[in-house]
Order: sequence, then C-alpha cells, then structure tokens
Amino acid sequence: MIKSDKKLKELDTVLSKGNNIDIDQAIRKLRDEEPFSGAISLLVKLYDSNIDKSLSKLIQEFFNDIKHQAVCPEIIEEICKPWKQDTISMLVSSCWQSGLDYSDYLSDITAIFLNGDYCTAIECLTLIEESVNKSSREQKDKIISIIQNSALAFTHEKNSLTQELISILEK
Repeated sequence: MIKSDKKLKELDTVLSKGNNIDIDQAIRKLRDEEPFSGAISLLVKLYDSNIDKSLSKLIQEFFNDIKHQAVCPEIIEEICKPWKQDTISMLVSSCWQSGLDYSDYLSDITAIFLNGDYCTAIECLTLIEESVNKSSREQKDKIISIIQNSALAFTHEKNSLTQELISILEK
C-alpha cells in the first residue's frame, strides 16, 4: 500500500465537502487505483456518519470488492475502533465477501465476536470459518482459550454461536 498525503487530502476534501456525484466518482476511482494509506479510514468514517442509503451501498460494495491483501491491516484497525455496530458488521461482512486472507487476524476477529452484537458475531463467525483453515493448531487453541475465558462468550444471546465457533476452531 502506498503512502500519498496528496491523494489522501484530495479524497478527504471530496468526501467531506463534495456532493454525492463527486463522492460517487471518487469511490469508483479508488477501485482502479493502487490502494493508499488512510483511504479506508476516510471511507469508514463517511459510512459511519452517512444517512444516504445509496452512498452507504456504494461504500459497502467498494469494501466487498477489495482485492488487495495489503489493505487488510487497515481494515482490521478500523473494525477495532468504536464505530456504530452496523458499520463494524458491514466491515466484517466485507472481509469474508472480499475473499482476502484474514487468518493472521483471528484474535482480533474473535475480540470483535465477543464484544459485538449478535449480527456482528454472525459475521465474525463466518469470517473465522473462512479463514481458520490457514491457521495453525496453536493459533486455534489460543483463540479457543480466549473464548472460554471470556465472560462475554456464553451470554444467552450468543451461546449457540459461541459453541459453533469453538466447534469450528477444534477441527
């Protein structure tokens, strides 16, 4: 991922002051460019604060279609921030829909599973299930231990999801 303060500043200006047509064009342009540091954060911020459904859908589609493995750390960083649950759920869903490898982030995804609402937990379960085959037995056992030692894991609402997650990790 490249670092470009100029591109980031230009994108920030369009996203914060542009109209929906300009924002739409800027997001579509991002699809064709080499990813640059900070763009993910700006898009998540816009999604989290946006009430325009068509713009939210465009941002969601952008995240679903990301094919650059280099953006995974920035996406995980954003997922771990205190955004609205809908935003976090959308990001986690986009992770598994993109088909990128998130196996190095299973501990982070597990923390999101434990702290998130039911819908977010379902998305995390799906992402973990898609990524777990690329993980070591040691990593899986560490995550099982984190889950079993968490007071949040076996709440009434998430109990069956937690049991399913442990089952997936035990394979």
